Amino acid sequence: MVAVTIRDVPEQVRDELAARAAREGQSLQEYLRSLLVNVAGRPTGGEVLARARARVAATGVRLDPAATVAAKDADRT
Repeated sequence: MVAVTIRDVPEQVRDELAARAAREGQSLQEYLRSLLVNVAGRPTGGEVLARARARVAATGVRLDPAATVAAKDADRT
């Protein structure tokens, strides 16, 4: 494990994060560590788009946005 220091965090941001940590029954350090681990474990928006584009390129399948919305709306009834 390594230590990470973040400087110049606005006081009200720190206070809000500390309050959220307290509501979760965690220290601020535990809460922030869990947020960072969670964020690092998810793909970025760019990575998701790149995978989608690669799938389209590999399969040639494209979904029509209007058909997608229509199918979603049909699911609601």
